[in-house]
Parts: sequence; structure tokens; C-alpha cells
Amino acid sequence: MSSPEASSTRTPSGPIRGPQSFYAGLVLLAFTLFVFWASKDLPGGTMKSMGPGMMPRILATGLGLCALALIIAGLRSVGAQLERWSIRGPVFVLAGVILFAFTIRSVGLALAGPLAMIVSGFASPETKTKEIVIFSLVMTAACVGLFWYALKLPIPILRIPGLFNI
Repeated sequence: MSSPEASSTRTPSGPIRGPQSFYAGLVLLAFTLFVFWASKDLPGGTMKSMGPGMMPRILATGLGLCALALIIAGLRSVGAQLERWSIRGPVFVLAGVILFAFTIRSVGLALAGPLAMIVSGFASPETKTKEIVIFSLVMTAACVGLFWYALKLPIPILRIPGLFNI
């Protein structure tokens, strides 16, 4: 009887020797190309005066280099085979991102942040409610401190109609 580890690293017969690395690299490369396409109309600026397109392109370039390294590794080194994966993770993370996008302007960061993190936290079956609530509150406080106080960005912090509008 073979163990799961032995079957996940068996010698492949085609040019792709590490399918998990190879396909992960392709996905990251596709995301990189998407970022470059989505930021094509944003001015890059200069190193003295950064434009809104500079940081996304710098990060996308780094991601693209990592993607190429994964693709090369998948072609050269024997690695893990692709395994079945659950749809739970992507669904909860996407739901958290969408929830944040729809609530940040209406209720502010103090409520939208923890709500999005708690929903996204349930992407993993090992998530403990108490831990994710504490984590989301601490991270939101750190984000408020960074964006509102340190960087002085005009992000809505707490909006409750008739009560607060910070």
C-alpha cells in the first residue's frame, strides 16, 4: 500500500515535473498580467513623485518574477502533484472582500474591517470564532491607527446615521 506522500511526489512522465508549482506560477503570472492591464491608464510618476500606478506595477513585477520562478521550478524539479481542493476558501475570502467593498463607505472601517475579516476567517475549517474576532479587532485598531492617525487619510472610520460620523 502506498502512502499519500509517495503518490504526491511520483515521477511525472511529461515536461511538467512539478504540476503544483507550475500551475501556481501560471495563476500568479495571469494575475500579474491583469494588474498591468488594469493599471495601464494610471500614471507611474517618478521616484521623487510617485504616481498611483507605480506601486501596483512594482508589486506586480515582483509577483511576476516569483511566478516565473515557480514555472521554471515546475518544469525542472519533481514536485507535488495537483490535489483536489475545497471551494470553501475562495468563497469565504471573496465574500469578505465584497462585503468590505460594500460596507466601507456606509459604516466605516471600524465596522467594515472586522466584519470582512470574520467572514474571510471562516475560509478555514480550523477557524475559532473567539480567535478571529480578537484578531479582527486588533487588526482594525492597527489599520485605524495607521491610515487615520499616522497617514491622515480621509477614510471613514465609524458612520452610524444620527449618532457618529467620524
